[in-house]
Amino acid sequence: MTDKNFDLGGVIVATTLAFKEDPKAPAGLAVDYDKFAEHCDFLIRSGCRGVGPNGSLGEYSSLTDEERRKVVQVAVDTVAGRGLVVAGVHGVGWHQAVQWAEHAAEDGADGVLLLPPTIYRANRGEVLEHYAKVDEVGLPIMAYNNPIDTKVDLTPELIAELHELENVVAVKEFSTDVRRVLEIKERCGIDVIAGADDLLFESLVVGATGWFAGYPNAFPREAVEIYELVRAGKIEQARELYTGLVPVFRWDSKTEFVQAIKLSMDVAGNTYGGPTRPPRGPLSESQREQVVRDTRRALDHAERVHAAAGAN
Repeated sequence: MTDKNFDLGGVIVATTLAFKEDPKAPAGLAVDYDKFAEHCDFLIRSGCRGVGPNGSLGEYSSLTDEERRKVVQVAVDTVAGRGLVVAGVHGVGWHQAVQWAEHAAEDGADGVLLLPPTIYRANRGEVLEHYAKVDEVGLPIMAYNNPIDTKVDLTPELIAELHELENVVAVKEFSTDVRRVLEIKERCGIDVIAGADDLLFESLVVGATGWFAGYPNAFPREAVEIYELVRAGKIEQARELYTGLVPVFRWDSKTEFVQAIKLSMDVAGNTYGGPTRPPRGPLSESQREQVVRDTRRALDHAERVHAAAGAN
């Protein structure tokens, strides 16, 4: 049984996954576990609280079962107790999600991130059963509300019901409706985690206790800085840094968010992004140019903010 006060807050990064060319691998791309380990280490050294392998940004749906499990094992081995590993255990039904949660527990993950059933629009009873079955595994659960992709909305009322399960301690909120943060908190004591990068500042200001999302892959230090400034009540400083980053953060809410975030990582130059595995294809030329422009502007803005702070 999980302590209901178990903390899944802070900046936990929904990690990207590196691939390398290999004609024998699916779609000619093999998982590059060495680069993935380097990336996890980079995020922890940059001050992030943890990593979240096998989310949609980690392209879990295009992985073989062997690859998907090994990704979690590599993350656990690399983090080595320096932070949290919250493994995505999404499945088309609870029987698959339970299997992935059991593997996560066996492999040393600290918690799991769990969407509703992903194959179709489940009804209320099916959603409750899905979470109840994974709850039996015993790891702390961060429910994931992403009605944009799953077509299932974990409403504040439904989240309050899920919070009654022993191990559901947090919810990643990606409805893009910032009003949800306060409504959820009014209904139950669950920790609300910001899920949309371009609503981060607003969500934190009204009471979110963490950030589990994608652009910290490319901007980990700035992500931690924004989070810590808001938590310290330094709202204006946080807003100033965030304002120059939010244009690139908006790519997190677009269809091509995986490709965009990986490209931003390559532009930032601190860690490897690389290609995506099909069915995700490359960005169009105009999209690439815009992501590069947005990323460079964000990097320049962060540098100016830090230079000004150093001068003072």
